[in-house]
Amino acid sequence: MAESTTRIRRLITDELGDCCDEDVEQRLAELQSLAETAFGDESIRPVFAVLGNETRYRIARALAVADEELCVCELEPLVDVSESAVSHALSDLVDAGLITRRKEGNWRYYTTTDLADSLFETAAHGETR
Repeated sequence: MAESTTRIRRLITDELGDCCDEDVEQRLAELQSLAETAFGDESIRPVFAVLGNETRYRIARALAVADEELCVCELEPLVDVSESAVSHALSDLVDAGLITRRKEGNWRYYTTTDLADSLFETAAHGETR
């Protein structure tokens, strides 16, 4: 911790031209608040775990770009895996809250949720801070 506070002190000195213990303590408190906000809610973590698989990622991304419902038979040609693997990937994506499923007769149609649309929209525009 001593090394990190030394580096923070140098950063504050560079930014403000001067630094005291109070400035360092204030910045550490701000960083602690940031950590509590950033790491406090782990509910989104499973979403990223699901997207870590290439098949699931490709299916979710295709659905996000399609901007319409697609049937399983339309998704299968997009990934080089078995029909069973596609079905399993779709189930995982539904469970993670990234896509929804609608059944019509013998057919099942899939589309992205607002969560998936938001994730892929941010990624497509390269929005980072």
